Amino acid sequence: MGEDQGITFSSARIRKLILPLIVEQTLAITVGLADSIMVAVVGESAVSAVSLVDTVNVLMVNAFTALAAGGAVVAGQYIGQKRLSMANDAARQLAVFILFVSAVITALLYIFRDPVLHGLFGAVDDDVMGYAKTYFNIVEISIPFYAVYSAGAALFRIMGNSAVSMKVSLFMNALNVCGNALLIFVVRMEVEGVAIPTTVSRVTGMFIIMGLLRKKTLPIHIDTFKGFRPEKNLIVNICRIGVPNGIENSLFQLGKIMLLSVVSAFGTASIAANAIGNTVSSFQCVAASAIGTGMVTIVSQCVGAHHFKAARYYTGKLMKIAYIAMAGSCLFIMAIMPLILKLYNVSDEAADMARILILLHGIIGIILWPMAFTFPQTLKAAGDTTFTMIVAIGSMWVFRIIFGIIFAKTLGLGVIGVWLAMFIDWVCRIIFFVIRYRGDKWEKKFIQ
Repeated sequence: MGEDQGITFSSARIRKLILPLIVEQTLAITVGLADSIMVAVVGESAVSAVSLVDTVNVLMVNAFTALAAGGAVVAGQYIGQKRLSMANDAARQLAVFILFVSAVITALLYIFRDPVLHGLFGAVDDDVMGYAKTYFNIVEISIPFYAVYSAGAALFRIMGNSAVSMKVSLFMNALNVCGNALLIFVVRMEVEGVAIPTTVSRVTGMFIIMGLLRKKTLPIHIDTFKGFRPEKNLIVNICRIGVPNGIENSLFQLGKIMLLSVVSAFGTASIAANAIGNTVSSFQCVAASAIGTGMVTIVSQCVGAHHFKAARYYTGKLMKIAYIAMAGSCLFIMAIMPLILKLYNVSDEAADMARILILLHGIIGIILWPMAFTFPQTLKAAGDTTFTMIVAIGSMWVFRIIFGIIFAKTLGLGVIGVWLAMFIDWVCRIIFFVIRYRGDKWEKKFIQ
């Protein structure tokens, strides 16, 4: 079917694109798991503190990763149009733009650290807040470096060269985990032993990925910033696609933080269970999420070449793979869940709640998650990010937050109620995304 549409993404090429993405995303989540397990040696308060601050960090990381991915879509569509010089210009504009924005936001985070932590997390134990401030002070400096790294990694992925970003990620994660082990178990540091390696690994990764992008043999490369000047049209295109993507992810995470303040009112055990549930359930979604990332590369180039039938064909093909991968991941994680929970040094109450959350997420996720999160990557790759942003934010705030508060507090379901509201949010997203995809408005959002 593909050849008469000018499609060049063979099954072998798709595997070559997606498998490194699965490895890379698994490694990224593994670091979060390793951090929380190692810091558990310090105690439940430290686990809770790291999970609280990481919620803010995930907001920043997700926002800039999404901005980078959206900006890279511009370059991907230029590749589809065979306009490589424009793709290179877009890459340079993206790198400088994301560095500037991330540096400004990081500075604001330091200035307003106490209002942010106290305002978002409310009344937590003093030792939890003390650990949280220490972790925050060290890790936040890494945000601009990670933002630029994300831009570089997104550019390699949009070229279809996901093996490079995987290898850099592998090195970063190895550096992080080894640093954690050294500083926590040998030097006997507390939360600093988790924070310092995270920062060092992100700074190192940024320099490596940007160094690799200097190769002039690459379809997209950034060999120099000499004579750089902002180009209005490119920045507008990057913002049109990347900013809604970043806003969607950041407000999505902000909503989760607000719900975390609800969870924190139920005590340290609920905070720990929520943290464990979030980390472990991420492994259930990693393969389907990676397939969504690969979908952006494929669809953006198809859309750039105006091969919309090809974009729909590959969306269908990749969604079938995503459902198979999601089912396999969820069943595997649920099978080894008793072993995973033993790795955490938390109370029986926290472990029991985490077990329920992981089971619920796995069973419902097999049915709903790929359609709610993998599927809309086609719309984003086509440049229809404003629509996906409006749907995601609206559904998040109307369904997940309102129903989350009602289920948790009014109905007395606690942290489990927050997660049940999340599943309602997924259903709403799916309805809107399917309706949009069945039409043709998203096919008209490409870069001119």
